Amino acid sequence: MRSERVLLEVIATTVADAIAAARGGADRLELITAMGEGGLTPSIGMIEAVVAAVSIPVNVIVRPHSRSFVYDADDFAVMLRDVRAARSAGANAVVIGMLTASREVDRDALLRVVDAADGMPLTFHRAFDEARDLHEALDVLLEFDAVTNVLTSGGKPSVLDAVDEVRSLVERAAGSHCRVLAGAGLTVERVADFVCATRVEAVHFGSGVRGAALGVVCEEKVREVRGLLGG
Repeated sequence: MRSERVLLEVIATTVADAIAAARGGADRLELITAMGEGGLTPSIGMIEAVVAAVSIPVNVIVRPHSRSFVYDADDFAVMLRDVRAARSAGANAVVIGMLTASREVDRDALLRVVDAADGMPLTFHRAFDEARDLHEALDVLLEFDAVTNVLTSGGKPSVLDAVDEVRSLVERAAGSHCRVLAGAGLTVERVADFVCATRVEAVHFGSGVRGAALGVVCEEKVREVRGLLGG
């Protein structure tokens, strides 16, 4: 295992999740609702409650529906309002992603999100994995100083099957302002080997630190992952 501390982000869907993740040693939360749909925008009340309950950064997903990552004008108007609301509610960052019909990063939409975020950083979520060309998509995101993380499974359903792809993305982003955040399918048992093989500096856990059937966050599992990644 590497000596550097690897950032650990954990998905929270409730205040109890957030507290358990923080106690277990998570560095950051991704706050969502509808985990079974890949994550949708949580309520303002939930954002405020979680921000008040923990001392670690809370990144909030802004995703109005799970139909696709191509949004119409009405969808996007809602998203911009949610970005501003999340910022006002104390979010550390928003987690967002949008593609064009040709499966490229929607530059114009992203510019508008950066403006709405008003200095708040962005994570580009797994819409990235549906891009036509992941390296080309990453190059676009590297043009945006506000995009500080890219959440990816390397274009595969499980990131554990995308070691080469993730390592290539990590190398491409090296030395930039943007960090590759590897997630989807990570397990306690395999995370150490995965990090060694890819040299990734940040990992994202959802079901891997939960009980059966997307249950509540298990503080002990989070603590075990934290130990494996370097305390």
